[in-house]
Amino acid sequence: MTLAPETLAPDTTGLKVRLRLTDDWFTACDLGALLPGRGVAALLPDGGQVALFRDRDGGLYAIDNRDPFTGAAVLSRGLTGTHQGRPFVASPLLKQRFDLTTGECLDDAAMRVETYQVKAVKAVQPVQTVRAVNAVNPA
Repeated sequence: MTLAPETLAPDTTGLKVRLRLTDDWFTACDLGALLPGRGVAALLPDGGQVALFRDRDGGLYAIDNRDPFTGAAVLSRGLTGTHQGRPFVASPLLKQRFDLTTGECLDDAAMRVETYQVKAVKAVQPVQTVRAVNAVNPA
């Protein structure tokens, strides 16, 4: 079996992946870090983790990285696929499949993971004014 190397579209340069959190957008990573069919874990400001995925058509997905069956933060390492047209990731531990769009567990309707609205945006360099403070003798 021969696997073809994934190629990134040239327009991923300078694009950032952003997640919608409760009250604001959070920049998680560069779009180029997401290879189609593979997950990436990112640390959230509250200390939680999100699993990010990009499909071969450029679709972006973000779900909680924590497997609700085991409590382990492993979903970003799971296998991706589709079932009846629904994109999913299968947990690498017990193999339960989670719909990447809804967070629903395809194998146990009572379980689900949180999903996040996600988008790719052009990177903007914010202008910041930083005031240096001497830690020994603050001004």
